[in-house]
Amino acid sequence: MDAQRHAGQTAIVTGAGSGIGRATVLQLAAEGARVIGCDVNAAGLGETQDLLAAQGLHAEPVTADITVQDDVEAVLGQVGGAPVDLLANVAGIMDHFAPLDEVTDELWANVLAVNLNGPMRLTRAVLPGMRERGTGSVVMVASEASLRGGTAGVAYTASKHALLGLVRHVAYFYGPQGIRCNAVLPGPVPTQQSQPVPPASQADGAMAGAQAGWDGAARGAMAFGDRVRRDSADDAGADPVDQPHHRRRAGAGHGCRPDRRRRDDAPATPPRTGRRAP
Repeated sequence: MDAQRHAGQTAIVTGAGSGIGRATVLQLAAEGARVIGCDVNAAGLGETQDLLAAQGLHAEPVTADITVQDDVEAVLGQVGGAPVDLLANVAGIMDHFAPLDEVTDELWANVLAVNLNGPMRLTRAVLPGMRERGTGSVVMVASEASLRGGTAGVAYTASKHALLGLVRHVAYFYGPQGIRCNAVLPGPVPTQQSQPVPPASQADGAMAGAQAGWDGAARGAMAFGDRVRRDSADDAGADPVDQPHHRRRAGAGHGCRPDRRRRDDAPATPPRTGRRAP
């Protein structure tokens, strides 16, 4: 680990109260960044602060709901006049695997608000400063549900598909101005987002096991930093979406390759017509 890799840089991380967001805060702080970690869960942020303190690290917690514009402005207010160099949009919620004929308007609105509108609001907020300086990095944590229709419910699937559209838009329009925007598409990761509530008699053991899974899986997801550096140096014209890596177990090491085999339920590729869509 390079303790000076992000020295002098300011990073904002959402979903900092647990899972991949928490591990991202720990990693960036260990690499010298000034980190503003935000989450709607104040207790989770407190636990993140305890983990940072145990390692002699520091981050600035902000209890905020990224679906609310006033809270987004509060996060930027914590930054003060400093430039934002890195934005990691990690926060997300699931949809209980509700299919289209069962999803409620409330569930649909809540999932899209967190998984899509929140990243849009924060990215929009940091773009002016990044454009002014001609540099910056935005990372969105998407999902393998961004590419498939059967890995989650309709609201989560739609939100993660749309998130890739946001990534591609930002990369296309602002890449020439020195701003990198990339997505990582993890497969199943045992985070707090996906954990059922265990019976009280099993809570301590379940949480200990889940924490080990969160830490290991999140360290794997932190490979996005190397991906971003490679893109900026060697792959400026490539699609900014990192294909999903299927691990044999949560937190398995690198060396996994994207699963490019055709699935039985995948539709056949339509024939080319020689005409572009309007």
